[in-house]
Amino acid sequence: MGAAAAGALLLAGCGTDATAGGQAGADGETHSHDDGTHPHPDDVTLEHVHGLGVDPADDTLYAGTHYGLVRITPDGELTRIADRVQDFMGFTVVGPEHYLASGHPGEGQDGPGNLGLIESTDGGQTWETLSLEGEADFHALDAAGDMIYGYSGGRLLVSEDGVEWADRGDMRIADLAADPTDPQRVLATTEAGLVVSDDAGKDFTAVAGAPRLVLVDIAADGGTAAGVAPDGTAFVSTDGGRTWTERGSAGGAPEALTVEGDDVYVAIDGAVQASTDGGETFTELYRES
Repeated sequence: MGAAAAGALLLAGCGTDATAGGQAGADGETHSHDDGTHPHPDDVTLEHVHGLGVDPADDTLYAGTHYGLVRITPDGELTRIADRVQDFMGFTVVGPEHYLASGHPGEGQDGPGNLGLIESTDGGQTWETLSLEGEADFHALDAAGDMIYGYSGGRLLVSEDGVEWADRGDMRIADLAADPTDPQRVLATTEAGLVVSDDAGKDFTAVAGAPRLVLVDIAADGGTAAGVAPDGTAFVSTDGGRTWTERGSAGGAPEALTVEGDDVYVAIDGAVQASTDGGETFTELYRES
């Protein structure tokens, strides 16, 4: 999940106890963004949105946040799934009621500070640890086919089963998008611009003519892709991120993004903006009061 600050690509991240309220840069280092004001954990809010996804089981939007997994209805009502107050980093929908995430336990919960890769197959009601418990804190996470791509501690990790991981080395990544039509293909937003790999992250090349993006996503159909610039300007691609067209504005620095067909959702500070025309125009789906 990405955020923008002063023109630099940054990861919107929440630390463990030692770095709570911190914001992690694209190098995986933590930088403070704690202003000392937080909602009560019992309140259902969209503070620190780390991931957005539409569940094909019910076509409903879900947000992984600092205070739990939240369902957002079309009229902007929020429901925290299983009433679990937990920090969900890297939240991504990979199928009907099938989610992947990372993050940190909530107050009073058992477990290590870093949850590693966790999986839910019942719409977020329960979660199981797959791997890297106590090790990985995936700030960017995406999957296609059997391939899972995660960014933790300044390194790109790749897995074919969610258990064994290949370390692709040091990278400065803000967001990842795996191509559903070719799981070996993955896009990444970096400080140097949008890059693409056709060999599961072993080698990357710049996407010629691509705009400067902080967030990127590829829809389940594999053709439609969306990206958001640091200032909130939306861009859309109809060829899986190979070429891009500028559209409208989400109205602020983006925190999270998802796209399905012509529907584009962007989380900005305290709000979620929705577009039904491929990012041409946005309306406010939800805003913190």
